[in-house]
Amino acid sequence: MPMTPAERARLTQAGLNLIQQALTIYDADLRLAVCNARFARMFDLPDHLVTPGARFEDTIRYLAERGEYGPVRDPESFVALRVTQALSFVPHYLERTRSNGQVISIEGNPLPQGGWVTVYTDITSVHEQEQLLRGRSEELSDRVLEYTERLSQTNRKLAASITALEEAKRELTEMEARTRLTAEMMPAHIARLDMEECYTYSNRRLSSVLPQSPSEILGLPIREALGSEAYEAIGPYLARAYAGEANVFEFTHEPSSRRIRAAFTPDREGAETGGGEVIGVYILSMDVTREMQARAALAQTRRRELAAQLTSGMAHDFANLLTIILGMQSRLEGMDLPPEASELVAATRAAVRRGGKLLDRIGRISGPREIRPVAVDLGAFLADLRTMATPSLPPDVRFDIIHDGPWADPLLLDPDALNDALLNLVLNARDAAGPSGRITLSVRPVANTWIDFELRDTGPGFSPEALKQAMAPFYTTKGGEGSGLGLAMVYDIAKMCGGSLRIANGPAEGATEGAAPGDTDGPGARVILRLPLRAASLAPPVGMALLVEDNPDIRDAVRPMLTDAGYSVIEAASADEALGLAELPGLSLVLSDISLEGARTGLDLAQELAAQAEGPPVLLMTALPAGDQTRQRAEAAFRLIPKPFTAAELLAFLADAPAPMTGDR
Repeated sequence: MPMTPAERARLTQAGLNLIQQALTIYDADLRLAVCNARFARMFDLPDHLVTPGARFEDTIRYLAERGEYGPVRDPESFVALRVTQALSFVPHYLERTRSNGQVISIEGNPLPQGGWVTVYTDITSVHEQEQLLRGRSEELSDRVLEYTERLSQTNRKLAASITALEEAKRELTEMEARTRLTAEMMPAHIARLDMEECYTYSNRRLSSVLPQSPSEILGLPIREALGSEAYEAIGPYLARAYAGEANVFEFTHEPSSRRIRAAFTPDREGAETGGGEVIGVYILSMDVTREMQARAALAQTRRRELAAQLTSGMAHDFANLLTIILGMQSRLEGMDLPPEASELVAATRAAVRRGGKLLDRIGRISGPREIRPVAVDLGAFLADLRTMATPSLPPDVRFDIIHDGPWADPLLLDPDALNDALLNLVLNARDAAGPSGRITLSVRPVANTWIDFELRDTGPGFSPEALKQAMAPFYTTKGGEGSGLGLAMVYDIAKMCGGSLRIANGPAEGATEGAAPGDTDGPGARVILRLPLRAASLAPPVGMALLVEDNPDIRDAVRPMLTDAGYSVIEAASADEALGLAELPGLSLVLSDISLEGARTGLDLAQELAAQAEGPPVLLMTALPAGDQTRQRAEAAFRLIPKPFTAAELLAFLADAPAPMTGDR
């Protein structure tokens, strides 16, 4: 059974009472924190001066008035001087003879938290032995006796200094241990290199930044620790640091496919005084793969927005022109034209319709697209993909799907976008393979960071020009039958997800984006769609959820979704009713519609709950259109899921919910 604080205090006090010296500990305000019974007996102090909280100046005043320090002309000045000396917290050792003839040594040491500890030792017997030696040893010179006495006193002072140094060493050791623990807990590698490029310090986090790298690297050259490939990537920046230039850069660690940001800072001799010769290099490196994925997705979103702005006006005008052309062709058809002219009219109308379909595809690529990742069972997803793709393939084309799992946990993916992308690649491979051949889709994890969807076919492969241009919009090798937007659409999806799209020829592994035209290791084309690998948690924190919805049919639909996610559910139809229920203990989630019965909206409810210091997380749902002002204000302050949504979408939404939230994010 663990000891209570009161029991621990009594045990400590009992131990202090057994030691042979008197002991006191005063805090930074010079109030008594701890003393033992021998302190009270040695100085014959009243109870109020040996009770925690007693003031140091009161004890000094009491002792001075009692004659402890001999005749004192001005007691208040004497007390003020002793208090000032105590507040300086300087280590000290002295010996003095009390008014009752007792000789004591006084050893004081400051505490790192403020205040100080003092130990009083009765050395009367030692002093008497020294006097006895002086009185009975006439054959010894006075100089030898004085030297002996000084040596004895020096030894006692030395012992006190050693005690203070040992305490300082203990504190420094604890501080170093805390500093090392803090450094080892950081999600980054911190290290130092000497002038021979060997590690002299490391927080042992290299393997967490660069997988398969050693953690114990002290004494190792950096080339050996990182490997030649990574060393070649950082070599120029390291040389700049040894030349005295601090720098920050990013590089891709090819073995793990991780994006690493590193900072090199010169270590200069006498750096605390403003600089000197470089004697080493400090290194800070961290994995920024997730940040890079987010940056890529954001950049693609901005490019799409710009493309939408540029194309929307042209598409509008072009659509008007096509409408005029169709109208004129309709009038021409009504005229008495020769057969050759009728064929031209029909061809013109077909071209206009094809132009209309092309406008639709441009709109789908450049128009608004939102990536909505949800928990996806990859095995079930690939089975559905096979079901959808197989009917569009010729009977003699073999379609194989290989997924190197095991994929025990669901993954966070946008199934609709991924399905569109993979179907597009399968149809392109079908056109390349011809009436017979083989199409293979391989799915595999890469360094626990990415997931690769690689599609190979047994067709002729990409031409040198196609290797350069295939992902450019409107580039096609199918003549008039192709729009040239298929791979552009897949590339757009990859970038929106924070991934990449690469093309190559032949069965060799390791294709790189922007492959060289001569990359033709064998027959067939290869397209690798790389997406971030993120496991989806299907087990959000189990607790009680408050569902706020004024439509009973919607409550009936959402309630089982929440219970399947592990929540017990209570319900409310208005903001006022919900505020009363929100005070229930154990409430861990509020999911509210924006539009509610009564005067207040779900947004009003969310803002009031978010203002509470320890309120539950507030999530919103709505069927309002994206352009609605109330919805826009809600999305700016709280996490929101639009209706309609599936159970899987709600589950992913809940799993990503912070706790607790505020109204400003």
